[in-house]
Amino acid sequence: MPDDATIPIDPNVEINLERIMKDLGGSDDVVIREIQDDGTLIVAAAVVYIDGLSDTLAINTYIFDVLKMMVRNVTQDAHGDNSDTETLAKELLTGLGSIKTVADMAALYENLLSGEAIILFNQQHHAYRADIRQWKGRDVTESTNQTSIRGPRESFTETLRTNTSLIRRKIKDPRLWLETISIGRMTKTDVTIMYMNGIAKPSVIELVRSRLNAIDIDSILDSGYIEELIEDNKYSLFPTVYNSELPDTTAAQLLEGKVAILVDGTPNILLVPTQLVTFFQSAEDYYQRAYYATLLRLLRFSTVFISLLLPSIYIAITTFHRDMLPASLLIGLAAQREGVPLPAFIEALVMEVTFEILREAGLRMPRAIGQAVSVVGTLVIGQAAVEAGIVSAAMVIVVSVTAISTFTLPAYSMSIPVRLLRFVFMGAAASFGLFGIAMGLFVLLLHLCALRSFGEPFMSPFSPYRKADLEDTLVRLPRWLVFKRPETSLDEGSDRIRKR
Repeated sequence: MPDDATIPIDPNVEINLERIMKDLGGSDDVVIREIQDDGTLIVAAAVVYIDGLSDTLAINTYIFDVLKMMVRNVTQDAHGDNSDTETLAKELLTGLGSIKTVADMAALYENLLSGEAIILFNQQHHAYRADIRQWKGRDVTESTNQTSIRGPRESFTETLRTNTSLIRRKIKDPRLWLETISIGRMTKTDVTIMYMNGIAKPSVIELVRSRLNAIDIDSILDSGYIEELIEDNKYSLFPTVYNSELPDTTAAQLLEGKVAILVDGTPNILLVPTQLVTFFQSAEDYYQRAYYATLLRLLRFSTVFISLLLPSIYIAITTFHRDMLPASLLIGLAAQREGVPLPAFIEALVMEVTFEILREAGLRMPRAIGQAVSVVGTLVIGQAAVEAGIVSAAMVIVVSVTAISTFTLPAYSMSIPVRLLRFVFMGAAASFGLFGIAMGLFVLLLHLCALRSFGEPFMSPFSPYRKADLEDTLVRLPRWLVFKRPETSLDEGSDRIRKR
């Protein structure tokens, strides 16, 4: 593609076709279909499209036949000048209904490589683009990452328009607005902003729009590129952008005033602003009775503390605070550690690193054997390590319970910082005991309270405290007791009252 993005379209069709083939390197998937004037044998019109991205059947059965008819009418007309061609072109526009004009070569290449068909007429200084994009994509299937027992099973796909339609099916309201921009100098990836007009905060919408427009990068191949470039706190371990591949979760958060960012080519949708409690909520919580959902949610919060602190508490007690244990338990632990040559911190560190290796190996191996290898490897290595006297049996239990607790988090993106911080707390416990753990929790709490997600507090509704929003945080009140939308990320002029 030429560097000069303002090169106009030449009125001579053959010159344009030669330029297209030269700039695209004569690629085999670029299809050019010409229509010649029967009297002069000059190319009067042409259709250019990318094989595999455009609907070939629509081109062959409609566009090409209409073009031949137009050229024939112009040839038979004694006044076959530019104005006649323009008139017939307008008839084509009326027939297809989804055609727009293209003024320069840069726009022509962008639309052509996006799957649209380009229609060129002789003696015209512009072309037309027909939106007949069609390519093979993955069907709507059940999510493998965010599973639920009760509720919708469909998940997003890699096709942008399919994803927007899945949300449209759930929210049939004219206030659901979409804006699409192109990001990436080379990939020209379509990125869509989706929000409920009148419910989402205008300041948040404008901030999302400005941050996306400020992105200057060669390629956008996944929503992870966008997430890393637009988040508020780029050096924090905690994600301040929520991602989901479930249409029902996305629709629910849109109705609460969130803004969705959909990226063509990825099934993961970004939702902003977000709060810490959102990462502990599952879509299934809202399809079951409130009492059972509350119990499961409290269980998730408890298991996060187990996953984060259990190894460090074990290290602190066995190293500095042995007098806190009952005598019988202390004697049992001492007997187990009698033949272990490593201190508790090194012992826990070795086991944690080993388990992380097994977890990663299980994810990267073929699915048929990956899970079996990770489970069997953990059992075999743990048993062998105990029999060899490298680690104690209690440490194997602690590491196993810690690892299992990590999997209770519905959002995988939140489990990563928990796993990383576990090693930090282990080091603090080995250095300062329970005092080090307490100081680490204090610093962690300060950090979380300082985080912002698109200008909104990450720890809301706890900090700042919003009593009205506590109905769906640690607990979920029954639906017949919930009357208002969350105040966070909600337009000040919107009505917070919602129907049960």
